[in-house]
Amino acid sequence: MEHARAKQRLIRILGIAPELREIMLSTLPLEEKRKKIREFIVNLISFNFNDDTAIEPLEWVVTRDAIRVLRSIFSTRNERLVGKSLLKYMDDLLHLDTLKGMEKPSSGFFAELEHLLKGLMGKAGIYTEKVPVFSKHQGTKAARLRSADLSQMTRKSQRFLDRYPCGLDSDAIHRRSINKARILNHFGATELEWEDWKWHSRHIIRDADTLNDLVKLNEEEFQAVMLAREHKIPFGITPYYLSLIDNNSDHSRDYAVRAQVIPSLSYVQAMKTAKEAEEHSMDFMLERDTSPIEGITRRYPMIAILKPISTCPQICVYCQRNWEIEDVHSSNAVLTKEKLEKAFQWLADTPEVIEVLITGGDPFLLSNKKIEYLLSRLSRIKHIQRIRIGTRTLVTLPQRINESLVRVINRFHSPGKREILIITHFEHPYEITLQSMEAVQKFRHYGIDVYNQLVYTFYNSRKFEASALRLKLRSIGVTPYYTFNTKGKEETNEYRVPIPRLLQEQKEEARMLPGSVRTDEIVFNVPGLGKNYLRASQHRDIISILPDGRRVYESHPWEKQLSLVDTYLYNDVSIYDYLKRLKAAGEDTSQYKTIWYYY
Repeated sequence: MEHARAKQRLIRILGIAPELREIMLSTLPLEEKRKKIREFIVNLISFNFNDDTAIEPLEWVVTRDAIRVLRSIFSTRNERLVGKSLLKYMDDLLHLDTLKGMEKPSSGFFAELEHLLKGLMGKAGIYTEKVPVFSKHQGTKAARLRSADLSQMTRKSQRFLDRYPCGLDSDAIHRRSINKARILNHFGATELEWEDWKWHSRHIIRDADTLNDLVKLNEEEFQAVMLAREHKIPFGITPYYLSLIDNNSDHSRDYAVRAQVIPSLSYVQAMKTAKEAEEHSMDFMLERDTSPIEGITRRYPMIAILKPISTCPQICVYCQRNWEIEDVHSSNAVLTKEKLEKAFQWLADTPEVIEVLITGGDPFLLSNKKIEYLLSRLSRIKHIQRIRIGTRTLVTLPQRINESLVRVINRFHSPGKREILIITHFEHPYEITLQSMEAVQKFRHYGIDVYNQLVYTFYNSRKFEASALRLKLRSIGVTPYYTFNTKGKEETNEYRVPIPRLLQEQKEEARMLPGSVRTDEIVFNVPGLGKNYLRASQHRDIISILPDGRRVYESHPWEKQLSLVDTYLYNDVSIYDYLKRLKAAGEDTSQYKTIWYYY
């Protein structure tokens, strides 16, 4: 019965493209079907690249892209790369008598196939509006009608933007003052101590009981933190960042803040399993293959990463280097002076490296004296023109950004000779506060620019949510820099977002903003290779659709036209599952309907 339903559903979907259905339902051998499908695709290309006025211009673009994808997923070369044949899988569904021994097709699989064929046949139906009235006029009248349309677009966008709370809102400031008083009372501390970053680092919340005393947790959150501590999975929250979490259980405003630091049970269980599996490496980004010496990582010609410390004042759940972090604010996490000196010598002996990113961990956990030493040693290397410092303390511990630290850093910021940049990680407007804004301004007062790297997760991927962050960041003097697709690590699956959602966000939401605000580049960080720029479609191909509804992407390395480097295969998040989660979270998923046609 289950097999019969799957077969009938597939036949119905193939009916969108009758010629394709006829081929698939025939009794021809599989390779003969492949040949017929190729002929079908060639005919589609010929038909669609002629001047056919029956298809609207933008619908034609969708059709063109769908043709490319269909040709790719039925390629024998791509079947070899993926290790399975989508064509054979569909053929078996149609012609075998049972699903036994086969992976059951998911609703996500059928949804992908249906939208692909609709796009293929010019039936996507995503352009429902009439042709704009202004296009029928010229001059001032056309301009005024066009302006009215743009205003209408803006008002629609603003309705989405207004949904997202910001930490600069007066009610948020009030709530957090109450939270702060409660935390100070718990620790018996004073306002003066609250302004001391070292007091915060001494009182990092590390266990479920203390956390539960300070903020309301649900049962799953409490159990997850308990298990994390039991199995030595890094966990910690600074008192300051805890004050950003609302003391209620509805999570309507602070969902993104909680998601940063309070692990889920599935994450903890996956981390526990990974740590116990001796053959399993958690070095997802393959830093072992790009680290010529301990403390240095190099993936690009002119820049290297220096990691003097491998811990932070608090731990982000989806941290790229969670495999390196022993514990929050660990005393054993600082690179020894001997190893640091070898790292400096390697940089001195590698004149091709003109820029260094100091990261970790969070280098601002180090004392001012050690930070001064790092910058002094790097500044003595003549070919280093720029030093970036990667830190999240502006968000998690803004008290650390005091005048003495900024003055130390400013000593080495020499326009025309050497530039210092600060790279931080604001993930949601609700993280932006008066304190974090003040920290940013301290750097900007000395001419030091602050840039933001957003990790695009489920918890900040709602319609116009990232755009709301961009607007608020620019208002406090932070430049949006990169938007990263969440790493494909198994333990962080619930954070991951389909690549098409990043593309949709850039084309339909960020594009509404002024150019001075949408300055970030969307990227997928390829393990061992580096950033794959998602904005350019020539950097990737869809090479299959899996039975569970996930697309398989082949990512091309950045240096593909400079040297012979292998490509990288990535199983994306199911669009169907992502939309299902959004719906469960209260989103109107009809607002995301074009997501299927981003490839």
